Amino acid sequence: MQCTVGIDLGSTTTKAVILDENCNVLGRGITNSRSNYDLAAKIAAEEARTTARFALLRKAVEQAAGEAVLERLLRSFRLSQTLAQLKRLEAIIAREAERSVADKLKKPALTVIETLFRRIEDEEHSWFAQDDASPRSDFFRDAVGSSYMRIAEEIGDPNGVSFDLLVGLYDKCIIRVENEPLELGFRDHIGSALERLGNPSEVVKGVENAVNIELKEVCTVGTGYGRARLPFPKEWIRSEILCHGLGAHAMFPQTRTVLDIGGQDTKAIQVDHRGIVTSFQMNDRCAAGCGRYLGYIADEMNIGLHELGPLAEQATRQVKINSTCTVFAGAELRERLSLGERREDILAGLHRAIILRAMSLLARSGGIDDEFTFTGGVARNPAAVTALRKLVEENYGERKLNISPDSIYTGALGGALFAHREAAA
Repeated sequence: MQCTVGIDLGSTTTKAVILDENCNVLGRGITNSRSNYDLAAKIAAEEARTTARFALLRKAVEQAAGEAVLERLLRSFRLSQTLAQLKRLEAIIAREAERSVADKLKKPALTVIETLFRRIEDEEHSWFAQDDASPRSDFFRDAVGSSYMRIAEEIGDPNGVSFDLLVGLYDKCIIRVENEPLELGFRDHIGSALERLGNPSEVVKGVENAVNIELKEVCTVGTGYGRARLPFPKEWIRSEILCHGLGAHAMFPQTRTVLDIGGQDTKAIQVDHRGIVTSFQMNDRCAAGCGRYLGYIADEMNIGLHELGPLAEQATRQVKINSTCTVFAGAELRERLSLGERREDILAGLHRAIILRAMSLLARSGGIDDEFTFTGGVARNPAAVTALRKLVEENYGERKLNISPDSIYTGALGGALFAHREAAA
């Protein structure tokens, strides 16, 4: 099967999309961009190939196996991947403890580390076994890191193997795990996933077929913040503006205005009826009001990035925020909290301030016309969406706002569409 690939190498996340011969999305992949862009692109593309194999499997056996069986198989597969990464992380942390921890604490530290990881493993087995598990981050670093910190705080001994010591070991080692990738592809873990489910006969044959289908990638187009790092010919690199415009048009053909808020920048784009960019504006100085800013706020509040929006939705009022500069965000946040402001109300004000900056870019790009599409990681934040709806209606009247659950892949989708055109030329 011939297919094309688009890779969006962002500052915080890297995305990949695989299209089949008919421009249908076959697979998607996402990973942290880390400090190694080359590796991030490789991992995102491999994850897209994995989801493509699952799509082929679903097509082959859905009628015979049923949706529930396939969902359990996918969860079993993800558990197998997670356990492999946990094993690697535990080994690296144990080696670091043997190397750097004081002699009198080495043995108790290794005992605590083993206890900590057995508890994480138990929690992972429980989480993946649930049909309606509570939402959490898609990324290993975030999901496992949250468990690690919580358990380390519970079992850390201030007079011995302390919480600070355990956190220090984690911080030293997590980047090594991310930069020494395991084999996490479909072929690597589908066997153990099937075994865990008892090798259901209605699925096994479909798995064999999905493995044997050749995915011939005839062209790959790259885009994004780190696109210069991608190992492609120069003619296979496209700007973020073009890819986001075309990707949004493919998702919502009536789109004429696109707002993308990513980790490092905000883009306001106008497109015509073919998805061709007619004008755009971009923040050009810093990451104020983007995903990295929100990540900094989450760190300051010691909560997960995915918790910011739901918390802000609980606000009873909006605290006016004077600056969305990342440098001053922590100071203003602490000042507001010291004055007795509720963190929910502060967060509501922060989200409104972020969207106000985006509205300024939209106005300079040409305003909001016809259908309006919101893309990027921040489009997953419910408080940002609420603030955007209100401000758009206040400034432009009623407009149709499109948001896809897969909006974070918009740039990669545009890249894959450009790849399809290159291949067909």
